[in-house]
Amino acid sequence: MFDFLQGYDVPGAFWTTVQLTLWSAAGSLLWGTVLAAMRVSPVPVMRGFGTWYVNVVRNIPLTVIIVFTSLGLFQTLGVSLGADTFTVINFRLAVLGLTAYTAAFVCEALRSGINTVPLGQVEAARALGLGFTQVLGLVVLPQAFRSVVGPLANVLIALTKNTTVAAAIGVPEAALLMREMIENEAQLILISAVFAAGFIVLTLPTGLFLGWVGKKVAVRR
Repeated sequence: MFDFLQGYDVPGAFWTTVQLTLWSAAGSLLWGTVLAAMRVSPVPVMRGFGTWYVNVVRNIPLTVIIVFTSLGLFQTLGVSLGADTFTVINFRLAVLGLTAYTAAFVCEALRSGINTVPLGQVEAARALGLGFTQVLGLVVLPQAFRSVVGPLANVLIALTKNTTVAAAIGVPEAALLMREMIENEAQLILISAVFAAGFIVLTLPTGLFLGWVGKKVAVRR
């Protein structure tokens, strides 16, 4: 029944999807945290840049961003991100595009968590002589992260599914292999079922686990 899978590296394709997700999640969490700090910064220029970035990037289709990383950054400007093979270059460019796009959603999720921190705690920290960076890092962000585990889990699940867009620039992940198999094999329904099941295996346990973590670490007010 599943003879059509022979000759295709399905586990390898999903491993590439997992790597895209992990690298992009780490990058977007870091960049999204910086953007969230900018959004609540007392410096007008930083606050304006953070607002502009989020409003612009999250309203651009992800496919446009991914294709731009290949056609614009690599083929036009020669940006290869230190790689020397076409496959690695495309992988790193895809991570860059996914990071830039997902960070906007991480920023908004984290900013909503920042808004849940009582203003009295912030004022008390300032009264002790702490600066903006210290207040943000020691008082605000630890509570904000605990309150937005659920929303960040949703962003991570969306990121996992968004990695399929990387097929547009030739990254050998699950969606690219699925398209190749559909073109070569007369098993559309079974092929679709196999890859749908693969993504469910990746996303469902993640959502359940992070949902449990979110309940455990939630701030009781």
